[in-house]
Amino acid sequence: MAHGSPDPDWRRPLEQLLAQLRGQLGERVGLAYLAHAPSIEDVVASFAAAGHARVVVVAALLSPGGRHVKQDIPAAVDAARARFPAIDIDLVPGALGDDAGVISALAAATLTRLKGR
Repeated sequence: MAHGSPDPDWRRPLEQLLAQLRGQLGERVGLAYLAHAPSIEDVVASFAAAGHARVVVVAALLSPGGRHVKQDIPAAVDAARARFPAIDIDLVPGALGDDAGVISALAAATLTRLKGR
C-alpha cells in the first residue's frame, strides 16, 4: 500500500515492484493506494472474490514515522476489516524504509547516479 498519484511516472516504480513480487509469489500480490484507485478495499474485495481468506498489508513507503504509516494506512485497513469481517487483514508494522536492504539499495542507487558528476 502506497500514497498514490494519478501521474503514471510516479506509479511506475510501484508497478515494477508489483510485477517483481508477482513473478515470485504469483497473483497473490496486489497494489493499493491511499489517495487513488485501487483502494485497499478494492484490493481486498478482489482477493475475497478469488477465495482468499487472508490479506497482508505492507506500507510501500520509506519513512515509518509519517502520518500515512502511523494513521492513514491503519485507518484504511480498519475500514477494510469492517467491510470484510470474514477476511483476516494483517497490517505489517512500519514501512519498507525500515529494512536495511532498502537503505542499502537506495545508497547504491545514489552512488551510481553521482558517479561522473
